[in-house]
Amino acid sequence: MEYLSQKGIAFIERNVGRDPKAREELMALGVTSLPVLLIGDKRLTGFNPAQIDAALGAS
Repeated sequence: MEYLSQKGIAFIERNVGRDPKAREELMALGVTSLPVLLIGDKRLTGFNPAQIDAALGAS
């Protein structure tokens, strides 16, 4: 994600369209929309910079 890259935050991007294992893992979590960010024990759905910043501050 460009937002995380601009902030210098390391992340792993997984493409569920190309990676069947990643798709299975998200389905097991009950995720039905994208993007999804897993930060510590928090799961964020959609792109919301304020939520991302709050989760990063708490992780």
